[in-house]
Parts: sequence; structure tokens; C-alpha cells
Amino acid sequence: MDSKEFKCFRKRLNKTQKLMAQLLGKSIKAIHSYEQGWRAIPTDVERQILFLVSRAESDDKSRKPCWKILKCPPEQKKKCPAWEFNSGKFCWFINGTICAGKPQRSWDEKIKICRECEVLNELFKKDTT
Repeated sequence: MDSKEFKCFRKRLNKTQKLMAQLLGKSIKAIHSYEQGWRAIPTDVERQILFLVSRAESDDKSRKPCWKILKCPPEQKKKCPAWEFNSGKFCWFINGTICAGKPQRSWDEKIKICRECEVLNELFKKDTT
């Protein structure tokens, strides 16, 4: 997540920088630094923002689980934590999912794949520029 995207998501959540700092458990100076691009946005902050935006803007009833959207074969689906925990609408949030044919071990590795995936893109289809 870059500074521009961070600021866009903060605005989508209708939060001031002060309220965002409280929500994320960070200092107001950290929020300023993220938005100015002076400090990299930590993984935990990125995950929390994506989760909050997904909950604020989601219409869960109309969304299908990832394994249906991606047409995962049964043997792959059964090994995937998203299927195991019935969290196919939050597959992008769960580490260890079987995406691109293998488990994704780190958030950085995973989010690169997820940002190209229609499951996450459908959820965040609003323009973030």
C-alpha cells in the first residue's frame, strides 16, 4: 500500500487523521508520515485498513466465496484455510491460502497476488486514485 492509497482509504472510511490514528493504534505522527510517504506502511496497518474498508463497504450477501469465483478444484480447496474456515469472502486476509497453485507464506507475497485477483478487486472496485 502506498501513501496515496492509504489516504484514499482513510477518506473512504470517513476518518480524520486523528481518528485513523486511534483506530489503528498508531500515533498521529505515524499517520502523517504514511500519507506523506515518509514512512512505509506496515503490514499490520495495511491488513487492518483493507479489513475495515471491506466491512464498511461490503455487501456480503451478493458476494460469492473465492473458491466458486476462481473455480478451485476440490483437492486444492480442501487444503485451503479459506475453505476450511468458510472465509471465502476474506481469502485475501488469510495467510496460507492456496492461491496461484501454492500456499502463500507471507503477506507481501500474498497481497501481490491478491491485488491482481478478481476476489479482492471486486471488493475494492471503487477507484483508489
